[in-house]
Amino acid sequence: MEEKPLRVLACGDVEGRINALFNRVNAIQKKSGQFDLLLCVGEFFGNSPEAEAEWEAYKSGAKKAPIHTYILGAASQETVKYFPNSDGCELAENITCLGRRGIFTGASGLQIAYVSGREAQHEPAPSHCFTSKDITALAAPLLSNSKFRGVDVLLTSQWPRGVWQYGNSPETDTKFCGVSSIADLADKLKPRYHFAGLEAVHYERLPYRNHVVLQENAQHVSRFIALATVNNPAKKKYLYAFNIVPMKSMDPAELVKQPQDVTENPYRKPMKDGKKEKPPPSMTGAEVCCYMALAKGSLTPDHVLLLPIGHYQSVVDLASEVVEEMEKYKSAIKKFCKSRGQRCIMFERNYRSQHLQLQVVPVSMEKCSTEDIKEAFMTQAEEQQMELMEIPAHTDLKQIAPPGTPYFYVELDTGEKLFYRIKKNFPLQFGREVLASEALLNIPMRADWRECKCTKEEEEDQAKQMRSDFEPFDFALDD
Repeated sequence: MEEKPLRVLACGDVEGRINALFNRVNAIQKKSGQFDLLLCVGEFFGNSPEAEAEWEAYKSGAKKAPIHTYILGAASQETVKYFPNSDGCELAENITCLGRRGIFTGASGLQIAYVSGREAQHEPAPSHCFTSKDITALAAPLLSNSKFRGVDVLLTSQWPRGVWQYGNSPETDTKFCGVSSIADLADKLKPRYHFAGLEAVHYERLPYRNHVVLQENAQHVSRFIALATVNNPAKKKYLYAFNIVPMKSMDPAELVKQPQDVTENPYRKPMKDGKKEKPPPSMTGAEVCCYMALAKGSLTPDHVLLLPIGHYQSVVDLASEVVEEMEKYKSAIKKFCKSRGQRCIMFERNYRSQHLQLQVVPVSMEKCSTEDIKEAFMTQAEEQQMELMEIPAHTDLKQIAPPGTPYFYVELDTGEKLFYRIKKNFPLQFGREVLASEALLNIPMRADWRECKCTKEEEEDQAKQMRSDFEPFDFALDD
């Protein structure tokens, strides 16, 4: 049986406002029950006489932290005085400094990697800074273990450079934000949660993958969360609560589940030694904006998704270069289907989804004409009191649905489109239900993707087969 999750709080820069932090933690625990630990990133101590007096009450034992609290080392010369040395130690009851860098494994098996302070600009490094040697010393023992899959949590004061790539943008100037050494570390350690501070903003990046779709076995996703300063006047979020079962105790299938809004890995480098890397089968080369992946719980073995690498909500939100490449993919897939005696049906639902997924389902030309397909969608839409509009082949969806409009649309092999502007209570599986119906694929039992489970081995075999079949049509391999 899977063990009970740990309840964890993470906090941004405290900057000496220790009473404010613990008052807030007390209020949360009173309302939601006891948490197991509190992890603080960024600068914990402050420089003012008030901050020093607040700390003295905890240090002397007059006050006690209401939760096991783990903090990072100094992030500036001014706060070095609070730390007896750069190694981890207990600073007061229930308050422990983790140290300069290392791995902390709790009794539950939760593995927390950490790096304190800022990246050193010169050698010898000041005591509030880390060097490349610290990063290597932290990562090397973990990476040398062939069974290493990643860490549960990574704590750093500084942000990883470029973490916003392919994701949502933070509300800060990214020009001088973050360092590449932390980005490299995050890429190698694959933390399930990575917390950072120092930038005085709250930024919750969309989760990102740690594997290349269709080429590598599925791995867990990573979440990067930057937290603001305690009691900041703008009331930006500085505390984050989450539940976590240590990786070592988790069912592997559960661990690698991919949320719908997952993006590409922001740290993967497209270039190597000045040469373009050979494009992975699921993605196209270094300058490519989209890729193709097998659909989870696919209707048929050749049911695929077209996905942009960056974060886009829907087709109408796509940048022009992404639209251009999406069209190239659509054209390649149509040729691929035609060579197999199939028509290519594409559909998208921009409703209760967080990332664009263009579904592509081939159907046999012998079994269904374009008119049959159109009629099946129209008939089922009418039955559910929905009116599908026919749109001429070369009409741009943006003319009909401005960004932010919830909609469903189908694109037929002729280029004609059927469009419905969603008002409310739209059936989420509508596209699949029509295609799975007796009139078309005649596989009604596969209408719900959750009922179409297959083993990891079967998924990998399907992906391998699809990759091999599609290769002659893959324009990306010609780049």
